Amino acid sequence: MTEDPITRDPWDGLRRHTAARVALGRAGVSLPTGELLRFGVAHAQARDAVHLPLDADALCATLQQAGWPALQVHSAAPDRATYLLRPDLGRRLDEASMARLADQPGGFDVQLVVGDGLSSLAVSRHAAPLIAEVRAQAPPAWTFGPVVVARQARVALGDPVGELLKARLVVMLIGERPGLSSPDSLGAYLTWAPRRGRSDAERNCISNVRPEGMPYAQAARKLVWLAGESLRLQLSGVGLKDRSDVAELPPA
Repeated sequence: MTEDPITRDPWDGLRRHTAARVALGRAGVSLPTGELLRFGVAHAQARDAVHLPLDADALCATLQQAGWPALQVHSAAPDRATYLLRPDLGRRLDEASMARLADQPGGFDVQLVVGDGLSSLAVSRHAAPLIAEVRAQAPPAWTFGPVVVARQARVALGDPVGELLKARLVVMLIGERPGLSSPDSLGAYLTWAPRRGRSDAERNCISNVRPEGMPYAQAARKLVWLAGESLRLQLSGVGLKDRSDVAELPPA
């Protein structure tokens, strides 16, 4: 019987519960070859997620087929290289996009913005299903603006979009920085009374939206609950605590 060359990690049982790199074991003083190769694949997938262009036309077509009006905008970062080097440009709209939004009707309760962020893969996979769940769970009285699909976008790009459309609340759905076990994680950021100059402390965030993380229905419940409280209290950020799980508990 051949002896196993890999020394198993005593925490090996944890691996069935997480995709994180725990209990990898060792071969001599090094990682097992299989784990090293899997690490290389994950690193390549994370890099690809950052650089893969978002097919904004296809996403808009998907949203329109589902009954959502959609329009495209672009940040002040003209290309991906500039976007990665100049985060400030990803927070501003280019002139053409500002003019386009200024001509749109506004005054909606909730303005949805979808930005490619640092993982267009997350957006192309998860934005439309999450938006469908949000619509299914949102109160009928809420008004929604057209979904704005933004390329070369940072989180704060939602602020000028919401400001120009005179939205009470903006929700930015954006691809998050890829991890080595999650290249397609989608984030949702809520900002009350959006305007240029809002800080991150004035936002609420729901992270890791994807089937392997927070499923669409659960993320939509949290998002709708936070949006409802934001509209009621007229605030967001550190002053708005996520008590959605407590609100769902049956009375004692």
